[in-house]
Amino acid sequence: MKIILKNISAVILGWVVGSFINMSLVQVGNSVYPIKGIDPNDMQALAEIMPTLDTQHFIFPFLAHALGTLVGAMVAYVIAHNHKMKFALSIGGFFLLGGIAVNYMLTGPAWFTVLDIVAAYIPMAWVGGNLMGRLLKKETK
Repeated sequence: MKIILKNISAVILGWVVGSFINMSLVQVGNSVYPIKGIDPNDMQALAEIMPTLDTQHFIFPFLAHALGTLVGAMVAYVIAHNHKMKFALSIGGFFLLGGIAVNYMLTGPAWFTVLDIVAAYIPMAWVGGNLMGRLLKKETK
């Protein structure tokens, strides 16, 4: 039972920490590259203006998705009792589902959608899991 609770905690904490990183970077992006005349909390207004935005407006959303997934996967890897890489990749899967939903609701340029879906989630979860595996392996030597 202890192992199950530890593994469940890995997913929950990985998701929470990754989401915090994600939202923090989105807010930083809104202050670095504000969209003139748009409330960033108004999803309808964002959905309408999204196709007309410049590339600079997509830098922080991509970083938020990629780094949120990376850090969340690292947290899950560290906390999980066993099958560590599977739990790290599960964070990538959860964030991928969220990314697909956001890209559906806030349709941006096709290049961003493809880049986001292909590069920001599963690959970053894999990198996070591998990175933590290597770091933890070095600590035990």
